[in-house]
Amino acid sequence: MRGYLSARYLVALGSNRRHHLYGPPRTVVHAAMEELAALGTVRARSSVRTTPPLGPARRRFANAACVLETEFDPPALLAALQHLERQFGRRRGRRWGDRVLDLDIVAWDGGEWRSPGLAIPHPAFRDRAFVLGPASEIADDWRDPVTGLTIRQLDARRKRSARLTPRTALPR
Repeated sequence: MRGYLSARYLVALGSNRRHHLYGPPRTVVHAAMEELAALGTVRARSSVRTTPPLGPARRRFANAACVLETEFDPPALLAALQHLERQFGRRRGRRWGDRVLDLDIVAWDGGEWRSPGLAIPHPAFRDRAFVLGPASEIADDWRDPVTGLTIRQLDARRKRSARLTPRTALPR
């Protein structure tokens, strides 16, 4: 824990499996945003977007982002997010597979953080529309400590690159 100091985190949320209580992925993500309030103060919430699957996942995802202010330091927040994922029925398994809930720390106001099992900013967030889109709704002026670019600038670059790169389908 950080003690009396608080930090702000950009957290990405995703789901592509039904939950026995919350229902379809979209409502799982909404419920998870509510549950994040137990860890601190949710300062901002994006809309929930439907996005294509990544890797071997077969179902479309519901994705969102939120800004969470909390007294947890990065490792403690990671542990709390993983606990919340387990409460929602997440089982560790195949990378990028179908899941009830996925919570990732994308960035925080403390800059970079590196420890075993945790890297902030998230190493792949700059290339992921399902992270940058929702994040740009609520934290477009946040700066990536690695590139110095804002979320808005990173999202614009990703969109520009996507227009210039021919799309190829992933094998099923």
